[in-house]
Amino acid sequence: MKGQLSFGRDLLDSQRREQPETNRASGAGAPADSAAVEARPGEPQVWSVAAVNAAARILLESRFPPLWVAGEATNWRRAPSEHCYFTLKDQSAQIRCVMWKSDAAQLPTDPAEGMRVRAFGALTLYERRGEYQLLVRRLEGAGAEGLWRLAFERLRAKLLAEGLLAPERKRALPPYPSGVGVVTSPSGAAIRDILTVIGRRAPWTRVVVCPARVQGDGAAVEIADAIRVLGHSELVDVIIVGRGGGSMEDLWAFNEEPVARAIAASRVPIVSAVGHEADVTIADLVADVRAPTPSAAAESVVPDRDGLSHGLAQTRSRLAASLTAAVQRRRTHVTALMQALARAGGLAVERRRNRLTGIAAKIDALSPLSTLRRGYAVPLDSAGRVLRRAADFAAGRRFVLRVVDGRVRSVVEETERDGGSSEA
Repeated sequence: MKGQLSFGRDLLDSQRREQPETNRASGAGAPADSAAVEARPGEPQVWSVAAVNAAARILLESRFPPLWVAGEATNWRRAPSEHCYFTLKDQSAQIRCVMWKSDAAQLPTDPAEGMRVRAFGALTLYERRGEYQLLVRRLEGAGAEGLWRLAFERLRAKLLAEGLLAPERKRALPPYPSGVGVVTSPSGAAIRDILTVIGRRAPWTRVVVCPARVQGDGAAVEIADAIRVLGHSELVDVIIVGRGGGSMEDLWAFNEEPVARAIAASRVPIVSAVGHEADVTIADLVADVRAPTPSAAAESVVPDRDGLSHGLAQTRSRLAASLTAAVQRRRTHVTALMQALARAGGLAVERRRNRLTGIAAKIDALSPLSTLRRGYAVPLDSAGRVLRRAADFAAGRRFVLRVVDGRVRSVVEETERDGGSSEA
C-alpha cells in the first residue's frame, strides 16, 4: 500500500505542476484539495474521487501515445461552441470521442451516421465525469477520399436541386474576347501556362489577373471575391478560374459553396480549369465550360491567330468569287433586260409604223393627188382656189389645170352648162 500511495502522490504532484492541455480545455482538472486523505495508523489510505480521476488521467495519457482508431462514427453532435462530440464503435465495444473547434474546422463535412472512419488522437479521461475518451485531432473516412467525397456529393446534390448544374443555364464563350480574366495563384504554374498560351494564340488580348490563394483556410472566400471583382469590372468578357493538380484535399477550395455560388452569379461566362483532366470539382460542374487543364482553358477562350489568318485568306477568296459571280449575274440580268426592252421597243415601233401606214393610206385616199392619179384634173384660179362650177369659167378666163404630174395653163373658150345652154 505504501508503494501505491507513493505512486499516487507522484502522479498528483506531476498533475499539479502541469495541467494537461486536454483537460484544461475541457474545464477538467483535479482541485487543489484532491490529494489523498492521510490515513490513521492501522487504517487504509482513503482517496478522493477527484484524486483518483486525476491519477487515472495522468496514467492513461502517459501510457498511450497518440494513435489511430478505426470504427463507425455514431451520435455525431456539433455543439454551439463548435466542439464536436461522437461515439466511435465496432461490433463489440465503443469509445466516446471529442474534437475541439480548431480541429473540427478542418473537416470538409460532418460524417454520416454509421460511417466508417479512422480517428487520430490521444486517450484521456474527462475528470469531472470520470469518462474515458479519445481526444481526436484528425478524422478521416475509411474509404477512398472518405469525408471529402461525402462533402462533395452533399454539395453537388444541393446545387443540383437548385438548378445550378442544369445544362440549359450554361453560356457560350465569346468568340473574340477583348479581355480575359484569370483567378488563380500569382505564383503557380497555372498562371504561367495561361499567359503563355494566350500570348502565343492571341497576343492582342488583354489579360487581367485577380490573384487569390487556391489552397488552405480562407482560399474559397478569396476565390469567390476575385470572381465577383472581375465580373463587375467590365474589363473582361470571360474568366478562367483554376489551378494546377493536387490531391482532393489540395483542390478542396474549388469544392466549397462560396466558389460555386460566385461562379453561378457571375455576369460573364466562367471557364473552370482545376487540376488535371481526371480531377472533377464542384467549380467544374457549375462553370459554363470545364477545361481539363489551365492550358486547355486558355486555348478555349481565345482564337488562334494562325487559324484566323488562314480563315481570312479563305474568306477573301470566297468573297472575290462571290463578287465575281454577283457581277456576272447582274450583267446577264442587264443584258436580258436590254434585249427585252429592245424587243418591246421594236414591237411598239412596228405597231406605230403600221398605224401610221394605215393613217397615211386613209389620208392618201382622201388626198386630191389620189384623185388625180386616177385620171382626174383640178382647175385652179390664179389664187389657187378650186373652180367647181361652170359659172366659174367665163369665156376668156385664164386658169390652171392641176394634173397628177404638173400644171396646164388654160384659157376658157366656151362653157357649156347642164341643160344645153352655152356661153362663148
